[in-house]
Amino acid sequence: MTKQDLIELVSRRCDVTKLSAREMVETVFAGIQESLAKGERVSLVGFGAFEVRERAPRKGRNPKTGETMPIEASRTPFFLPSQHLRDVVKGRSR
Repeated sequence: MTKQDLIELVSRRCDVTKLSAREMVETVFAGIQESLAKGERVSLVGFGAFEVRERAPRKGRNPKTGETMPIEASRTPFFLPSQHLRDVVKGRSR
């Protein structure tokens, strides 16, 4: 499913224009992004949780030259699916 597919689904199910549905979807995504940028956890009951994980600095290797090089610490988004979502994907919907 693409973002456009999601917009069309919201438009049909909520009986709103595609423009309104696009604004709704964009607003939800923007809210998630803003919260993650602040380091906050976003929990969607029955779906899962988004959070930011800190990655420690480490040593890597240049695959072309084999030279060891430092890799800086970083922050990366992480998604943890809920048990309900895992069950639905496995075909064991409750």
